[in-house]
Amino acid sequence: MGPYSAAVDAGDLVYLSGQTAMNSVGAKDLTGDIAGQTELCFNHLFEALEAASLTPDDVVKANVYLTDMNNFSAMNEVYATKFSKPYPARTCVAVVGLPLGAEVEIELIAKKSK
Repeated sequence: MGPYSAAVDAGDLVYLSGQTAMNSVGAKDLTGDIAGQTELCFNHLFEALEAASLTPDDVVKANVYLTDMNNFSAMNEVYATKFSKPYPARTCVAVVGLPLGAEVEIELIAKKSK
């Protein structure tokens, strides 16, 4: 969708670009379905993790962008099912807009095991 990499290997860390529900071929209109959009974000991100031979347990940081902070609870319910303790550090902010009308975007940073 643009001049960027889905993931960048930076030695001990792998940076995964933000993903939305709209990043898939034939993306459905999930307007208002924050849980569905969040699930697809993680599907895309976990595919990229797997391609880098990493798992959700390797994630150390997550950044979540929402177009409406009223959607935090719905996003957080799905998010809570994706990681186990110790959870990654996380930032969640509200933004004015996201590409292709997405209402949630998530990016991750993972650390390679030695």
